Amino acid sequence: MPSWVQPMTQKFKPFLTLRICLLVLFYFNSLCMLQNGKMLRRIKSHDVAIVCLNWAEDEPQSKTDKDGLLSYEDRTTRFFPPAPVVPRIGGLSSGDTCLGDENEESIQEFSSASCQRFNILCSGDKDGCICFSIFGIFPVGKININEVPIHVQSSGSKASYRLQDASISKVSLSGNLHKLVLLCSGKLIDIDNISHSNDISGGLHCLHLDTSIFFNRKNELHQVSQQASSIQYLVEVVRASISMMAKQWSGAMNLFNEKFSVLPSLITAHGMESSSEDEFMSLLFGTRTSPALHQFLVSSLGEAALKRIAKSVDSAGRELRVVVSEHLQPAVEIISFRLAELRGLARWRSRFQNIGLDEKLIDGVTERIGMLVVQVERFSRVTATVLYLFQNFFSWVLKCVKILLSEPTDQVPAANSEFVVLFLKFLLDKDPIKQLLDADQRFECHLDTAKHLEQLVVLGGFTDTHFLERSLMKQFNELEESLKEAFSMPFTTISSQIHCQALLPLYPITSLVDLSSTCNLTSVSFYKQDEDSQHSGPSYRLTDYICFKIPDGSLNLRNCIGVIKDFSNSSTSTPSLSGFLLRIPDEYECVDLSLYKDSQIVVLLSERSCSDNPGRSYIVMLQTENFSFVPLSKIFPSNIYSIQELAALELQLDTDYGKVRSVPHAVSTPLAVSASRGVACVFSSRRHALVYILDEDEDEDEDEVSDME
Repeated sequence: MPSWVQPMTQKFKPFLTLRICLLVLFYFNSLCMLQNGKMLRRIKSHDVAIVCLNWAEDEPQSKTDKDGLLSYEDRTTRFFPPAPVVPRIGGLSSGDTCLGDENEESIQEFSSASCQRFNILCSGDKDGCICFSIFGIFPVGKININEVPIHVQSSGSKASYRLQDASISKVSLSGNLHKLVLLCSGKLIDIDNISHSNDISGGLHCLHLDTSIFFNRKNELHQVSQQASSIQYLVEVVRASISMMAKQWSGAMNLFNEKFSVLPSLITAHGMESSSEDEFMSLLFGTRTSPALHQFLVSSLGEAALKRIAKSVDSAGRELRVVVSEHLQPAVEIISFRLAELRGLARWRSRFQNIGLDEKLIDGVTERIGMLVVQVERFSRVTATVLYLFQNFFSWVLKCVKILLSEPTDQVPAANSEFVVLFLKFLLDKDPIKQLLDADQRFECHLDTAKHLEQLVVLGGFTDTHFLERSLMKQFNELEESLKEAFSMPFTTISSQIHCQALLPLYPITSLVDLSSTCNLTSVSFYKQDEDSQHSGPSYRLTDYICFKIPDGSLNLRNCIGVIKDFSNSSTSTPSLSGFLLRIPDEYECVDLSLYKDSQIVVLLSERSCSDNPGRSYIVMLQTENFSFVPLSKIFPSNIYSIQELAALELQLDTDYGKVRSVPHAVSTPLAVSASRGVACVFSSRRHALVYILDEDEDEDEDEVSDME
């Protein structure tokens, strides 16, 4: 081991080693809670694998004086209890349902945006799409970098370019939400002169996108996303509730139909021409039981089977009542209230029309949620009636079976005539609960009811007077479609206001395999220009840093790292683009790199070993202030790759460039660092995750080492 590493090895040790089963969650586009590994939601904005994520929270320094005047209180908690959670099937543990109690609390806290600072999740995929989601839940924009026009200044005139076959490598949204810097690989095409496009080979490019719409309208977006994110979560509660009720009731009815489907075959076997309804009519009115019905009740059905069916239906009925009262009904009522809040915001056209909140569309959604509230009430009443009929039916049939088994008679007690009519109506209508949960089912509305609905339109009732002809599931599907249309307007409006401001090609890639690869070693982040600065408001300046490993052979360089800063600020009147090149010693290989806090760079190095035994690895923390940034010109495209202007500096690991830490394992990508927690996570070749403290105090560490010895 080199002497310059030995003194620091004991002062730096992993505080956590975990054997993990690596799961490629990006291919499932799932957002998971790091603390417990539970899936919070699926990201539906991407059609392909997500490559990178960046979560940006609004900086306190970026607040303006008018923010206090436009503060918005979420009043839902003043009128409603806590939002319901997704129902679970009784008897199953949290592991069986993939939604434990602790995860439900996480989802509710994650979805409740009332106390959160405004934040945006940026996600990029391998097809060049970048999606923006407020609070990580409400999608508010999407950019396909292959379709974004890129206008650059070239020799006093503007030139237009576009990217082809681009794949996102890294994205970073500034803390003041004004700008986004992204790194992507792809081919750069000259739109104005296609014949010269071959002169610009494919490579890694850096783009600056203007996202000032997020800052300029963050108050409006915050208010809308507060309601919309909660509505989307509650819609999932409604969907899960309806799905669970359908499964629970279907299971009970399958058992019921399995036993009672024997009766028609017995009627046919005895040469009778009556139907099951006719036979039960005779039974319920107290006339003599036919041989077929007698055999069915005594032999085919029996007392034990009848009790089992009754218990199954009763259990399903209790589950339905619980789901309706504790999940479905509270969810639709809170959705109704939140949509009414959105409706009020939509009427403030001067502020909310600019972000795509359409009053007409919100009015349509508000009416549909009102219809769903009525449908839930109807379902609750129908369920209560059907369960009452079943309870009385099973009780009476059980009494009949006991009489037929105990006495040699073919006569049984008569039933109430009103009960007969109601129960036969249930049999003839083929299960109204199932029909209400079937999206394809339609009902005939009574003429008097239809007339009353038309009269209520004048008094402010629903304009759609045929909604009672639809089932509960159909009404929910229509609500989802209208919500999708209403929420797509802010999505489209915000997307159209995000533009490309600048382009910087970093290095060429000649291999088609390397060009399509998403394994480019890159990192991008924003830092405050001056930690002691007291600037506030939209003029608060952030400096972007871009770090990347240049592939061997590209730009005639080998084993080099490039660092560039102030790319997004170079479009101002005083360009400040600068950078430096760092050449790693030949005996080491750069495995991965990442920007850290205070303009530091963390580089993961591995020894090149000719033997079968893997060499050691090192975590190197570099202070960029120890290197001289050289100004770079932006003459485009005559000098396509500005990095060529830089002379590579030799990285001497035995100098004071930064701290060097030893990792006693061969490592692989990726390297992950957390500036807020001061830790780095590396993956060893043995499928271990090693988490290291980066900012531990050396004196305190020496005490810990002596105690351990």
